[in-house]
Amino acid sequence: MALRFEILGRFNRARAARLILPHYECQTPLFMPVGTQGTIKGLTACQLEDIGCQIILGNTYHLALRPTSELIDELGGLHKFMNWPRALLTDSGGFQMVSLLHLADITEKGVTFQSPVDGKPMLLTPEESIHIQNRIGADIIMALDDVVKTTITGPRIEEAMYRTLRWIDRCIAAHKRPHEQNLFGIVQGGLDPVLRDICVRGLVKRNLPGYAIGGLAGGEDKDSFWRVVAQCTAALPEHKPRYVMGVGYPLDIVVCSALGADMYDCVYPTRTARFGTALVPEGVLKLKHKAMTEDMRPIDPTCDCMVCKKYTRAYIHCLVTKDAMGSQLLSYHNLYYMMKLSRNLHSSIVEGRFPEFVCQFLQKMFPEGDVPEWVCNAMEVAGIDISSCCDPFSSLPSKVEDTEVAGIDISSCCAPLSSLPSEVEDTEAAGTDSSSCYSPFLSLPSEVEDTEVAEIDTSSCCAPSLSLPVK
Repeated sequence: MALRFEILGRFNRARAARLILPHYECQTPLFMPVGTQGTIKGLTACQLEDIGCQIILGNTYHLALRPTSELIDELGGLHKFMNWPRALLTDSGGFQMVSLLHLADITEKGVTFQSPVDGKPMLLTPEESIHIQNRIGADIIMALDDVVKTTITGPRIEEAMYRTLRWIDRCIAAHKRPHEQNLFGIVQGGLDPVLRDICVRGLVKRNLPGYAIGGLAGGEDKDSFWRVVAQCTAALPEHKPRYVMGVGYPLDIVVCSALGADMYDCVYPTRTARFGTALVPEGVLKLKHKAMTEDMRPIDPTCDCMVCKKYTRAYIHCLVTKDAMGSQLLSYHNLYYMMKLSRNLHSSIVEGRFPEFVCQFLQKMFPEGDVPEWVCNAMEVAGIDISSCCDPFSSLPSKVEDTEVAGIDISSCCAPLSSLPSEVEDTEAAGTDSSSCYSPFLSLPSEVEDTEVAEIDTSSCCAPSLSLPVK
């Protein structure tokens, strides 16, 4: 085992820890930006160090295709290849079973991919996935698992879970660098509590350095999402790190941290930056909107990142519509936001003020008290009182009230109406409609991330997460 995990503070299920890896000493909870092929688009390694990035995620499947793991190994490993002195994590390639399923054939032997580069077949077995990751040299490597979407039901979920357990033994046997690299297992089982429990117990028996919760953030409802996280974190070892894969929305990270998770990754902060959207405490700010044309304020007046200190919304608005520099500046800001969120989670737990931090976070995002029901339910299980942030009688939008006359109940279709940040009100005096610049924090399924490859802006199609009833 090539890591140490030392818990520094707790609040009920939430914990803050020191994660000591071969290349860096990290503080959890932490967010890991995704550098698919050894780079975070538009940012240098020095910039990532400056904003406090601790671990970067690389993708085994894509790195194996180009530039190849053999070349990376010859050049001294991925750390040296990309000039990154801190920690790295590589995924196994299993997620491509879902995102590139039309190119894949899954059998007990492994996964046969049709290479998107040259069309040739590529067999990724558990052994080959580990060998590739051994050559790449990341601090944390992931076992190859059989991934299925959580929206799928039936025998395929059970088949994938048991195959994941069989494959973990093959991964352990193939791992040649256990004293330099940490192999994490991945809990599968869909939304079935029984299958999740079987998988957790099976992986814990293998006594791995750490564990990931996989198969989520793929389109399932939020109530099911948090319940799976809560179940798995409660059953996984207390003294080892817990990683929820594919999660990158700030609200989700705060909830999962309250439930006892430690690590997260997602392309969302950088992908949404390339479409002109900034992360702010109120949710997201759309810099492409015409209301930003003459707005001389920073993206976030409370942010002390380089972008917010030096550039205005008007300037970035001009760039995001015409110049790649806009995407780079927004990527810098968004990742700074995520690193600051991670630091605040850590410090609030260590200093014994985690409930206050959670309430302040929710009050900024939901100033009208319309906190989604799934968040309220999750926080209740986490033992955090957020009653001061919640208005149980939040009114529906006025135009919805017309349906009452017809006696039609459409409450299950409607997301709570989030009010705009107070600074938006300033535009009313000028007669400027800026309402569409802000929206409550988007909660998109991770499968939307696939549009990143094609650089397709899907933000206009996506609504905030609905408040679903407790099952």
